[in-house]
Amino acid sequence: MTRRLFPKRLMTLAYSASLVLMMGYALWLYGMGNYQSLSIPAFLTLLLLAALLLHLGQTTKGYIAQVLLLVGTCLAVLNAIFNYPYASIMWLGLPMASVFLLLPLWTALALASLIGPLVWLAISHPPQPISFLFGYITLLLLLALPRWEHARHKALLHVTDPNDSDCDAYNIDTLKERLHNEYQRAAMLNRRLAVLVIHLPQLDMAEEQFGARAKIALLNTLCSEVNARCRDHDVLGRAGDATFWLVLPDTSESGALLVRERLHYSLSQCVLLETGQLEARIAACLPRKESFERYVHRLNARADALANG
Repeated sequence: MTRRLFPKRLMTLAYSASLVLMMGYALWLYGMGNYQSLSIPAFLTLLLLAALLLHLGQTTKGYIAQVLLLVGTCLAVLNAIFNYPYASIMWLGLPMASVFLLLPLWTALALASLIGPLVWLAISHPPQPISFLFGYITLLLLLALPRWEHARHKALLHVTDPNDSDCDAYNIDTLKERLHNEYQRAAMLNRRLAVLVIHLPQLDMAEEQFGARAKIALLNTLCSEVNARCRDHDVLGRAGDATFWLVLPDTSESGALLVRERLHYSLSQCVLLETGQLEARIAACLPRKESFERYVHRLNARADALANG
């Protein structure tokens, strides 16, 4: 399953909306007296309710909720196709979109390649094979390209611990290059720029006292919270052993302070098994009318100040 592709609140809204729509459809069938068609929507209502509860419960096997949502979507489409002989081929878009939203890219491509022919065979009056194939490939590419671009962007990231961590963050060389580019862009276009310096004092202690697994948990928690609460073009990188820079393009001082408070609050709510409540020290540092080297020096000085408490 996709790992934190969407914020939890957005996924909660998706689960809730699916449940409300299916429940409304089941109640409408009941009110119309169409009891023969009521069984599938009623079952899907229970299925989507279970998916919502699993999602809200933050189970360690969170992918189960995504599987239930995907199964519910496919069953709803099959129910529509088989109950209505003249159902439109546009129903094909719903399960295909769900597949690309809820599954990894290559799994989604494989499954979507099977869904199209199955739907075409299930429809009583299918369109011409050539026109269907052209539209199907077009839809497949339109859905796959955003995920492909997202995967390509992730591939450019350097992991902080290549041997044992899947935390997406730039290494120090790439981080400085990205920061330098943003610094020049802000100076040339008169744009704003801010950087949050993040220090995790528990990072070194976690590895010494509890082993590498505790360190990995801290790193992944930081990256997950940043991914969930920051913009796509914000840049997270590791500037030291326990220090990170979060580059915020087009961000004013007030905006940086708002991001700092939001991120500090979310990290303080994270409780890990070995280290307990996560501790993070975060400070904002904005460029002045200075050289890039001077700005990097101030960032390092701010990191040292945070490390010394």
